[in-house]
Amino acid sequence: MKNQIVWKWYLFEDLNYQELHDMYALRQDVFIIEQECLYKDIDGKDGEAYHLLGWYENKLVATLRLFESYQPYLNNASIGRVCTDSSVRKHGIGKVLVEKAIEFVEENFLRKSIQIGAQYYLKNFYQTFGFEQISEIYDEDGIDHIFMIKEFKN
Repeated sequence: MKNQIVWKWYLFEDLNYQELHDMYALRQDVFIIEQECLYKDIDGKDGEAYHLLGWYENKLVATLRLFESYQPYLNNASIGRVCTDSSVRKHGIGKVLVEKAIEFVEENFLRKSIQIGAQYYLKNFYQTFGFEQISEIYDEDGIDHIFMIKEFKN
């Protein structure tokens, strides 16, 4: 399955109506409905980000947003809103999604690190990519999170 995903990077302004709708619908399904977390997903920051969308059989099944320079994280690059549709979990799609974001940063930005605010239960997942925990657990919208950073080797 993961070899059949069609991946595409977008600037926000390049997303058409259907792509934008599908991206917000997937994020809503995962973060708001599935995780039962009422928060403001449409936060006004999507316009500053690159967006990676992954399609399987014409259905959006994976997305994330990526900032080249995210001011709250000391202007490090940052990955966020990482999510996959429940129908493709356990097929390695989330792993490929994050790998593609790391590769994009390495190939396109002059950044030495990527910082994320990760849900705590995903700590081990992100550690497999070289991210290290740099904070204590904190609450964000009722879910335990930690800050993590990945330093690139010169």
